Amino acid sequence: MARPALITLTILSFQGSWNEFTHFLVSTQSGQYETLTTGLARFVSGGLGGGTQYPLKLAAALLSTLPVAALFFCFQRYFVSDANAGAVKE
Repeated sequence: MARPALITLTILSFQGSWNEFTHFLVSTQSGQYETLTTGLARFVSGGLGGGTQYPLKLAAALLSTLPVAALFFCFQRYFVSDANAGAVKE
């Protein structure tokens, strides 16, 4: 009975830690420990040089969302069953 709730918690915790931009921005000073979100922010802010390259920025943002989307789609049936568990009327 607790499996859907634990899987939902896992998905939401992973998503929250994956998108934790401000913590990694403040806590890491070296480029060696840069995460994907901080690297994407530096890339978007013009770290690679002149001009705004929207297609390249959007492609990088899409690639950074793929792991979270893959995790959700793998456990989607548990996530949805947990949301519908309280809706059953007998």
